[in-house]
Amino acid sequence: MKRHFTLLLFALSLLFALRTAAQPARPELQQAQVDVVYLSSDLLEGREAGTKGERMAADYIASRFAQIGLKPAGHKGSWFYSFDFKYNPNPHGGPGGEARTGVNVAGYIDNKAKTTVIIGAHYDHLGYGHFGSRHTGEPAIHNGADDNASGTAGLLRLAHHLKNSKKARKNNYLFLAFSAEELGLIGSKVFASDSLFFDKKKANYMLNMDMIGRLNEEKVMVVSGTGTSPVWKETLAAIPNGGITVKSSDSGVGASDHTSFYLQDIPALHFFTGQHSDYHKPEDDSELINYEGILDVTDLMIALIEHLDGKGKLAFTKTKDEEEGRRAASFKVSLGVMPDYVYDGEGMRVDGVTDGRPGQKAGMLKGDVIIGIGELEIKTIYDYMDGLSKFEKGQKTTLKVKRGEQVLELPVEF
Repeated sequence: MKRHFTLLLFALSLLFALRTAAQPARPELQQAQVDVVYLSSDLLEGREAGTKGERMAADYIASRFAQIGLKPAGHKGSWFYSFDFKYNPNPHGGPGGEARTGVNVAGYIDNKAKTTVIIGAHYDHLGYGHFGSRHTGEPAIHNGADDNASGTAGLLRLAHHLKNSKKARKNNYLFLAFSAEELGLIGSKVFASDSLFFDKKKANYMLNMDMIGRLNEEKVMVVSGTGTSPVWKETLAAIPNGGITVKSSDSGVGASDHTSFYLQDIPALHFFTGQHSDYHKPEDDSELINYEGILDVTDLMIALIEHLDGKGKLAFTKTKDEEEGRRAASFKVSLGVMPDYVYDGEGMRVDGVTDGRPGQKAGMLKGDVIIGIGELEIKTIYDYMDGLSKFEKGQKTTLKVKRGEQVLELPVEF
């Protein structure tokens, strides 16, 4: 396996060296190209969670971690943190699904520090588009160059830099490539919730990259989670930005893996260069990636990490759930709760409750399982969404909630 990847890296590096011979590029640029081109190649068949193609991607990332000089940080001294999940390409069909195993890839820099910075990106994608696709034709490979080979290339670039940096030695660094993000943040949620494996007390903060490959000509980037610690905004304003304009969002909850760490009370930022017409389509390919933009984004992240080095553990603050509100925009009402996407039982388990919203006012708590809204029985998260769609603002109903062994009925007003 190691020989296979060594030859592959050599071949791809030679290819890009020949293509850029007239205009010498930074070594980091060529390496980012190699990483994205391989991870988004047809050979990996879209990196769907729990498939051979995704495992090939995991092996590649592990090989790169080893090449960089990281320490394995997975199960039993390996690079891999495996977990089981249920895969259902047609979730509206109800509970059940195919049993699969996902694999997070974990590498570590041990600086003998008291705190650890977590840096992550998901590497899975949509396979042939049997779920989550915006493609309307026949099934086709969704290579996911921007989503999220770009973020994975950024992860590898940061690992290489921090392994060799002398400016950021007062934290340890845990690098995580997540599986099954596209199916509901499953890989990151399982990892962040594993108290026997992940010591959140040592966690300083978390940085997440998802879709950082399409930085536009105006160099505008979204950074979400800036309300999760009081230091984020002042730090982003103080560091060199390479001409990037940062649009910030306070919310710690969003549709990517930083959410899983925010819900564990860890300050978290999410870096994103924007959505585009190729999102979740087969057209999201490597030739459309802004590779210089990946370096620009990760340069800014390096500046942030180095600026915070030696400043101790960051304070955590809760935020308003802006993303939940956007997700619910297609409905006229919202309870203001965060679904637990990993939950495999009947009902919709609550992973977080937003203060001041109808769910919190009704007395809902984290861990409650919603099993009924009014007369509608709730067996899946999709039943829950269908239930919300039937109500208007100002209407009242009753939530049936399972809390431990108790079944409660909570009056709620939307």
